[in-house]
Amino acid sequence: MLARQRQDAILEEVRRAGAVRVHELATRLRVSDMTVRRDLDALARRGLVDKVYGGATSVTGPKVDEPGFEAKSVRALAQKLAIAQRAADLVLPGTAIGLGAGTTTWTLARCLDSVPDLTVVTNSVKVSDVLQRAGRSDRTVMLTGGLRTPSDALVGPVAVRTLRGLHLDQVFLGAHGVEMDAGFTTPNMEESEVNRALVGAGGSLVVLADHSKWGTVGISTFAELDEAEALVTDDGLDEEASELLNETVGELIVARVPEEAAG
Repeated sequence: MLARQRQDAILEEVRRAGAVRVHELATRLRVSDMTVRRDLDALARRGLVDKVYGGATSVTGPKVDEPGFEAKSVRALAQKLAIAQRAADLVLPGTAIGLGAGTTTWTLARCLDSVPDLTVVTNSVKVSDVLQRAGRSDRTVMLTGGLRTPSDALVGPVAVRTLRGLHLDQVFLGAHGVEMDAGFTTPNMEESEVNRALVGAGGSLVVLADHSKWGTVGISTFAELDEAEALVTDDGLDEEASELLNETVGELIVARVPEEAAG
């Protein structure tokens, strides 16, 4: 049994029973306790289980749990910066781009200083603040209207109507989860609707997601994996996930995180 198949079986049992024990899983799967512990570590890194002494328990409400911007802004800082820097290389001078809400796209906004003559459309208050404060005369920033979410995104019909009449060269979006069947997902259904409007307005879609997002599923899909011209992630992504994504997304771009920064 492959590692992914084994982890899927473990996850299914956790969701069915609510909790599992290492030695029971090892007996059932006919592997060592150490192998099961490694599988539980992998599932915990993906946010799919909570590790406890001797086993693991299910994570409550992962599909709709949406931490606030400040809580997310201190997670995986080195990975987000590496991803944002690689994504900034994809932005061409003199183009119109869309930036979705989220801490990784906010980090990307801070990496765009070297790109001249940009028009940026965003539904993120935080992204807009970063770009407006730069005071660049060669940059136009359009902030959509709507209601604010915990991630400081503006959502709702006003934002969607604004985006439906626009034509952008590229759209850069973060993702709460990346999964083979579910695609790119978010825990907020209204934010997902705005993301879909951004995807529709863009000539190409670039998704920014660190390796911990792999295997996580939010409540609403905003794009299928094969809709992304590129997925920018970090080198913490495991080999099996890399192979699957290489076969699905247009281009998988892996940003190297310096060892001293990764901690």
